[in-house]
Amino acid sequence: MGIKAVSLQSPIEEKIAWAEDLHRRLRNDLLQEPTAAQLLKDLRSAIQDSRLEMVQAGITDACTDCEEREGGSCCGAGLENHYSGLLLLINLLLDVSLPTKRHDPASCFFLGKGGCQLLARHVLCVNYLCKKITDHVDPHKIRSLREKEGVELELVFLLNGHIQKQLMHH
Repeated sequence: MGIKAVSLQSPIEEKIAWAEDLHRRLRNDLLQEPTAAQLLKDLRSAIQDSRLEMVQAGITDACTDCEEREGGSCCGAGLENHYSGLLLLINLLLDVSLPTKRHDPASCFFLGKGGCQLLARHVLCVNYLCKKITDHVDPHKIRSLREKEGVELELVFLLNGHIQKQLMHH
């Protein structure tokens, strides 16, 4: 059943195809493996917690407003190149449908009409807050968000490593 490697430098369409192929072939094995299943459950919960914190802090509305009125730039074209095939596989395991084409030529491949289409995101995407937000959002709210994001990123890291080990057995 050999697993062909895909590199970080591969085109995004190639990484998506790689992740979708592995998802088709190994989805059930990965979802039934107890550690992977628990990490996915914990990650889904952590993502919900950090996204809720973003909404409550007003960051989601500020980002949406910036994107719609000011032509936002933080989710620019090329950002998708930081995503690995494995992180895309994790998104598929979280029941995310990966896009087949870019919504806006000036934006990240994963930015759709309603924002980012991914659940498990790259650390750059999770951690980035522009100066406009950091200057106007209560620092206590940002600190609380950062704590929740830390949990989310740690789970992505652990899941990434665990799935790599599982793939070595196939």
